[in-house]
Amino acid sequence: MKKMFIVLSAVLLFSACATHSHTIGEGPTTGLTETKRQYYALYGLVPLNKVDTNEMVGDATNYRLETGAQPVDIAIGAVGGSLTLTSRTVKVTK
Repeated sequence: MKKMFIVLSAVLLFSACATHSHTIGEGPTTGLTETKRQYYALYGLVPLNKVDTNEMVGDATNYRLETGAQPVDIAIGAVGGSLTLTSRTVKVTK
């Protein structure tokens, strides 16, 4: 029973680390990365801050934009879950 609980916990933990990736132009060329975190209340219904991806991209024409729930976001959700707080990571690689 304990072994099944550990396996199920690991599956749930790692399946939640979903990332959406969009490659613009030829993709990243310099390797410079900027990361910001978007916070939400009511389990994603109310944004608490604004992450401006246009500001993060700047004048770059070739880059990759990734959004997703990283392990840190899962930890934030676990701690802030009773307050309905969640987060999502936004990463731009130029």
